[in-house]
Amino acid sequence: MTLVDLPDIKFVEDDVDKVFAELVTIFQGITGRILNRADPDMLALRAFGMMFVQQRVLINQVAKGELLRYAKGVILDHLGDPETPRLQAEPALTTERFTLSIPLVTPQVIPAGTRVAPEGAEGSILFATKNAVTIPAGVTSIDVLIECVTPGVIGNGFLSGQVNTLIDPLPFVASVTNLTTTTGGADTEDDDSYRERIRMAPESFSTAGPEQGYIYWAKTASAAIVDVAAVSESPVEVTVVPLLEGGVIPTQEILDAVAEKVNGRRIRPLTDKVTVQAPAVVPYNIELTYYISSDRAAESLVIRDAVEKAVASYALWQKSKLGRHINQSELIGRIMNVGALRVNVVSPVYTPITDLQVAQDVTINATFGGFAND
Repeated sequence: MTLVDLPDIKFVEDDVDKVFAELVTIFQGITGRILNRADPDMLALRAFGMMFVQQRVLINQVAKGELLRYAKGVILDHLGDPETPRLQAEPALTTERFTLSIPLVTPQVIPAGTRVAPEGAEGSILFATKNAVTIPAGVTSIDVLIECVTPGVIGNGFLSGQVNTLIDPLPFVASVTNLTTTTGGADTEDDDSYRERIRMAPESFSTAGPEQGYIYWAKTASAAIVDVAAVSESPVEVTVVPLLEGGVIPTQEILDAVAEKVNGRRIRPLTDKVTVQAPAVVPYNIELTYYISSDRAAESLVIRDAVEKAVASYALWQKSKLGRHINQSELIGRIMNVGALRVNVVSPVYTPITDLQVAQDVTINATFGGFAND
C-alpha cells in the first residue's frame, strides 16, 4: 500500500456544526435550559464554538504533520534525519577536454578549480574542474570532469561543444570544450520525492540486495534522479537504470555516480554483479487533430492554448517514468478535459514499455481541425 492509498485521518473533530451541537448539548445538560436560536447564550456558544474549531484545526495540522504522509518542510527533515537526510542542491556535470597548442616535453598540470564557461554566458554561469589532472609529455589533450559552480538546474542543458571558454588562462592550453551535454544539476529535493525516499528507507537496511534497496540507494546518488529500475534477468546479475527529472537520459557522469553508490561495500552483496546503464529510449510521435464545439467558439483561443499545454504535459508525463506504456487514451483524456469536443489521434498507438525503457516524444503536431456540432 502506498501513502496515497491510506485513508485520511483526523485526530479531533473540527467540523463547525458538530462542534457547535456538542457545545449546545453540554450547556443544556448543565443548565437544564432549552436554548432557542435567538437566545443570547446560543450566540455566545456559537462564538466560542468558532474558537474551539480553530484550535482543533491547528491540533489536527500539528498532529498530522508528524505523520510521513502529511509532513512538510522542516518537520519532514526531522522525520528523515539522520538516516535519510534530504538531498541538497547539486551541480550539473560534464566532461571537458583541454587541448594544448603543441605537444610538450614536460607534463602540463590542469589545476583543480580551473574555470570554464559556456559561450555567451558572460561569466554568469561557470564550471570548474573537480580534481587536478596532468597532461603527460607528448600528449596534446586530456578529459576531465567539471561541475557547475552554482548548484541547481541552472547548469543543465548546455550541448556538447558549448562550454568552450577558458576563464582561468593556462599556458599552452589552446582550447576547451565539453564532450557531453551538461546534466545532473538539481535543486534541493522537494517534499514529495523526499517523502518517498523516507518511506523506502527500511529497504536499505537489507544486505541481501532487494530490488527496493537498490532503488533507494540509486536515488541517493543525485537529487536529479526521479525514477530507478532494478532488474535481475540472470542469477546474481543486477541491472540498475536511473532516469533524470524531465525524462532526461543520464550521462556517463551520472551513471558513474550511481554505480559508485550501489556498489558500496556495505550496500552490494558480495555475490552480486551490478551494472548501471541508461534506459533504452522508445521514440514515438504525437500527431492528432482536435475539434472544438461550435457552442464554445468564443472560447476557442483559450481552449487551443489549453490543448497545447495539455499535449506538452502528456509528453512530460510519458517520459517521466520508466516502464510507462505509451497510452493514447491518457492523451485524449487530457485534451478533452481542457475543452476539446473530439480528438482524432493518428499517433501514438498503445505500445508496451519494459522497466528498462522509457518512451520519449520526437515530434509533436497537434492540429486544430475547426468547429464541430455536439
